[in-house]
Parts: sequence; structure tokens; C-alpha cells
Amino acid sequence: MFKVKYSHTNLIATDWRKIANFYIHVFGCVPVGPERQLSGQSLADGTGLFEPEIEGIHLRLPGYGEGGPTLEVFQYRHLRDAQENFANSRGFTHIAFEVSDVEAVCAKVIAAGGWLLGRLARQLVEGVGICTFVYVRDPDRNIIEVQSWEAL
Repeated sequence: MFKVKYSHTNLIATDWRKIANFYIHVFGCVPVGPERQLSGQSLADGTGLFEPEIEGIHLRLPGYGEGGPTLEVFQYRHLRDAQENFANSRGFTHIAFEVSDVEAVCAKVIAAGGWLLGRLARQLVEGVGICTFVYVRDPDRNIIEVQSWEAL
């Protein structure tokens, strides 16, 4: 049997510094390690791309200590546009942050260049609790769920 440990989620940005700053200032993510500028044959081999060049940074996700999972915010020199995702799109659609004040975080999202995708809602999840949540978008239109939980 082999060991498995969650490492990171990658987010490709149009301007990696702008998007990294959004997650740092709105959600309290923390830069870890050096800024990265990567290219060459090993990157081409691993990604399956022809002559890729990327730069960016890893951000430690809030609520985790040293060695916790990160959000990898990278920008490719040659960016391929993709269809915009929605909450019901196939594949990975959003990242979620549990917060103590959903409305306050939504105000920070808007002030930092993001916007609300939905409106504040409360959902009973039997056996778990009540989730107050809303979907928002970051400045690059990526979906983020902002949520808080109350016990039953």
C-alpha cells in the first residue's frame, strides 16, 4: 500500500500577482516558499505542453500550519482560454472557505475586485448542521464558496 496526502490545488491566473493578492487579503492565505519561474523539458514532459513557461507562488490555505495544503497560483506565458465555469459545470468548479462572518467576507471579496454569483442562503444539512453560504467569483471569474456552519 502507498501513502497519499493532499498537496495543493492549482489555479491558473491571467495575472498571478493580482489573484494571489486577492486570496492573501480576502481569505488570509500565506505565501510559502519562493516565487517560481519554471520552464524547460521537464515541465514540458510533465504537463504535456510544448515549451511551457510559468511563474507564480504557493499560498498556504488558512487553518493549516506548516506543511499544510496550498493554493498554487500560476500564470502561463501562453494562456489558453477556457469556457467559463458555473456551479453546475462538469469537473472542478469551486474552492470553499469556512469563515466566521460570511457577509463581512463577501464585502472584502467585492472590495478586492470580485463579485457575488448568488445571494446569501441557509441550507439545513441533516445530521451536520445549518450552512450559511454564497458563491462568489474572484477577479478572474473563478468560483469560491464562502460558508459558515451552525450545529443543530
